[in-house]
Amino acid sequence: MTESAPARARVGTPVDGDQVLGSLSPSRAGDFKTCPLLYRLRTIDKLPERPSPDAVRGTVVHKVLEDLFDLPAADRTPEHAEELVQGAWEHVLAEEPLAATMFSTADGQSTGLEIAEWLASCREVLRRYFTLEDPRQLEPAERELYVETLLDTRLLLRGIVDRIDVAPNGAIRVVDYKTGRSPGEGWESKALFQMRFYALVIWRTRGVIPAVLRLIYLGNGEMVSYSPDEADLLATERLVKALWTAIETARETGEWQPSPSKLCEWCSFKEFCPAFGGTPPELPS
Repeated sequence: MTESAPARARVGTPVDGDQVLGSLSPSRAGDFKTCPLLYRLRTIDKLPERPSPDAVRGTVVHKVLEDLFDLPAADRTPEHAEELVQGAWEHVLAEEPLAATMFSTADGQSTGLEIAEWLASCREVLRRYFTLEDPRQLEPAERELYVETLLDTRLLLRGIVDRIDVAPNGAIRVVDYKTGRSPGEGWESKALFQMRFYALVIWRTRGVIPAVLRLIYLGNGEMVSYSPDEADLLATERLVKALWTAIETARETGEWQPSPSKLCEWCSFKEFCPAFGGTPPELPS
């Protein structure tokens, strides 16, 4: 989900802005872990990024899965989910008009990707969801929940959780939808970091450690579940604090080093990256 997406609900007492020294979401923390220069260009310079079909597909599918649970349980069928796609796409366009540029180049030429074909791919992803869960048997406690907590260092942790399920005994399950494929060996930690981040915020606000963190990968129809404990979340808190210290150091020194990896293939900022012969813009004042 894009971080600008409006939240349906929130948990925790709103934090007084005067208490906050900085804020961090799992997405931006992940950016810095991946590449400090990526964090800078996206968060400080706020350079525009051309919408990608994969990212916008994720936004549309998340919107459908959110709206699906507004329907009576018996109506939460694959057919109804597919009917919601057009409305979700129109909602995304209203929120992010630049999404329409996915189907043409900067000079107005067609990219060869047709809207009908792309919408069909959204419906295909949604059909895969129904092979993993039966939403007629689920009543989520929260959807698109904005969560935040202020650490003792006055760092605000914040994010939007796709879904929270609460069992009759009070056990909490945190669910996140991924429209891509499940990560290969060695890449699982990035996704689990995001879930531990959410679990940490929920623990600090509700005093309860989530029983299950579940990632639903709709790209290849797999689910990954993990049960955190207090040691996991304390370790995540230490990691988040260390990341923020590193971000503050980079901000003070102006040293935002690139970290070349396989992920560079999908980066929007290659033209500004020294690893690819580019030059970053002057830092904003």
